[in-house]
Amino acid sequence: MATTASPSDLQLARKVRERFVSEVGQGMGDVNRAVAGRLTALMEEVRTTREMHERQDAWTAYQRHNRTWEQSTVAAWQKALLPVAHATPANYRVSQFELMGDDVVENKILASRLSLAILDRLGAVYGDLCARIQLLEGTGELNSHDPLRPEVLMLSLVEQWATVGLARNILPLVTDVLQRELGTKILAAYESANALLVDSGVMPSVDLRTRVKRSDAAGAATAGVSRVTKEPQPTPGGEDSGWAGAPAGGTGTGALRGTGSAYEDSSIGAAERIQRARMQQNSAEETRMMTAATPLARARRRAQGVMGHLKRMLSDHVSDFDATEQHPVSPALARAIARRRDGGDTDPMPGGVVYTDRFDYSPAEVSQVAVALRERSNELKQKAATSAEKATIEIVALMFQSILAEERIPPSVRVWFARLQLPVLRVALAEPEFFSTVDHPARQLIDRMGSCVMGFDASAISGTAMENEIRRVVQVIEQYPETGRRVFQLVYDEFVLFLSKYLTEKGSTQRLVSLAQQVEQKETLAIQYTIELRNMLKDMPVRDEIREFLFKVWAEVLAMAAVRNGPQHEDTIALKKAASELVWSASAKPNRADRARVIQSLPTLLQRLRQGMGLLGLDTPAQELHIKYISDTLADAFMSKTEAIPQARIESMAAHLANLEDFFSDEDAGDLPLDPENIEMMLGMDASSIDVIADGGSKPTEAMQAWAQELQLGHWFMLDHNRQVNRVQFAWRSNRKQLNLFASMDGRSYLIQARRLAAYLQAGLLVPQEEEALTLRATRDALAKLDANPERLLA
Repeated sequence: MATTASPSDLQLARKVRERFVSEVGQGMGDVNRAVAGRLTALMEEVRTTREMHERQDAWTAYQRHNRTWEQSTVAAWQKALLPVAHATPANYRVSQFELMGDDVVENKILASRLSLAILDRLGAVYGDLCARIQLLEGTGELNSHDPLRPEVLMLSLVEQWATVGLARNILPLVTDVLQRELGTKILAAYESANALLVDSGVMPSVDLRTRVKRSDAAGAATAGVSRVTKEPQPTPGGEDSGWAGAPAGGTGTGALRGTGSAYEDSSIGAAERIQRARMQQNSAEETRMMTAATPLARARRRAQGVMGHLKRMLSDHVSDFDATEQHPVSPALARAIARRRDGGDTDPMPGGVVYTDRFDYSPAEVSQVAVALRERSNELKQKAATSAEKATIEIVALMFQSILAEERIPPSVRVWFARLQLPVLRVALAEPEFFSTVDHPARQLIDRMGSCVMGFDASAISGTAMENEIRRVVQVIEQYPETGRRVFQLVYDEFVLFLSKYLTEKGSTQRLVSLAQQVEQKETLAIQYTIELRNMLKDMPVRDEIREFLFKVWAEVLAMAAVRNGPQHEDTIALKKAASELVWSASAKPNRADRARVIQSLPTLLQRLRQGMGLLGLDTPAQELHIKYISDTLADAFMSKTEAIPQARIESMAAHLANLEDFFSDEDAGDLPLDPENIEMMLGMDASSIDVIADGGSKPTEAMQAWAQELQLGHWFMLDHNRQVNRVQFAWRSNRKQLNLFASMDGRSYLIQARRLAAYLQAGLLVPQEEEALTLRATRDALAKLDANPERLLA
């Protein structure tokens, strides 16, 4: 039961918290330097190409954002000192069901891991401080938002890490440093806080029983405990009086009796163990929630979170912003952003920068363009008549500042992207949903073009068809009579169509794609022919040897013939007819006329069977082995006493086979097997530059298979195959989405079957180069600036 604390006690508790937060905050400079040193050391280690690339990116990002992270973390800790209205007790929150976004869950998991490691270093110091603060304030437990809790400090630290633009996947690289440095700083701050309280006469020695949360009855018994000046006051009832209690948040119900001597030999105090049990419970639940979602769903939720953050920002700071209705643009601003009378947006930019069609822009010129765009945005804000217009201009300007600062995009492409700022601004002003969805065509277009050129240097892309297409797209948007969603959707569809041709236009790649498409068609037909043959023969008296030959060999023959010659070619029709003739010839022949007919037609049938097996590339010994089994079966049919297959059924089967493709459906084929030997045989040349990654390995989940089907052409990935790591571009997907082609910069190609592709994604052997789309990352960067300085929205 809580007691009423005196104002002086509350003031002392507040002083302790303020000093504690201040001391930990002063140590953040050392933590920052230690993290930077760790990333530098990691970057110098010899690792795989992918790991070295990731570490270089991590080091670069940290150099850019580390100071902001340090300052924002300290500010968040200071903010935690402010009182929280209607705070919910921690032991109640554990049992509450809460709907949390993926970002929140991931932040809490990372913070929990850091907190647990730090608690291991604190020993009894943390429990002592909790007991003294609880005594001062007359409470049973620290508030869940109390900055004295390690998990509160760590959660703020992790949240600020993500807020300033640092990727979460960098944190595991520096976790050991954070645990060591923060553990040292926090331990020293706890010791200092305890010393301050002891000097003020608060519980010079801590009774271990005070570290266990008592029941209400026990709490009432200790309500009279007060601060002492020299010796701790004994618990009412004396040391021999029994009491019962259970750890907060725990599940045990057993009674604890005596003075707590059983805990005196433990290296971890009760409060620490209680705290750790609660955090482990929360972490396990949060991990379960995070892994329940697919990677694609988590990415979409993160995107929705960014969009939601943007909408809240606008709603909180822009009084007239309306994300549901369109409003006419004010006259002065409309004139400022209107097209020239002769069409286009190719006016000279402020600052003397003139857009041309050349391709040799330097980074310095990109910076000049960025300055010019900023100046133009400032001028447009002066012409805006409403707060919503000013905010829209500012956000679009910040997004394009981020895009222009993306050094992994070649400078010339960034300059072409810059020319889209004004058309995008027109769309954002006219269509407020631009700020509420990542599926807007304007965003999709910039994202798709950015993903295709990310990582190219200027010499590799300058003057190529890709850059010419980006230039064409920008010019169409600038000069198109309309300025809204429709024009962006139009050019986006055109760019996707361009990609499907551009990525496979090289001679070797084009031939491989053509081959792969034939392989898919052939394998799909083989499966479908097998299914249909099984259906036709399921209730016919056909020998097992004939069934096996038809299902495993002749279905492949029919598929190969259909791919090479067409399903209705006379040679293909003849091979289909051979299947029905073989079934009839191998059935029982009770009368002499039927036997004579078999003997007469047998040479032609066997010749046709050899012709079909030749299409598959079977050598002569293999063919003769099949012929022997068939001949033996036919001889046995002459002596068989079983019922003969009626001629009407054979004729029906022949007619069905002749038009078999009319009965096919995409669902019939199922997953497509892929044989590397078939690839090389059909290619007709050395396939040493092609890696065929067929089905096999671990079974991917349905979520991963769905993710594999939604990969977009042109995106870049890091592929780890046979201990070789290569940067590859998704170049082609077959019509049935069963085969996927990835091309590396060195000319090597990887043909991956769909299920294996999902398995590679699941195992982390195929990793997207970019976790976020270009405009989403630009929106996140804009929000970081606006969170730090909301006034700039309307300035």
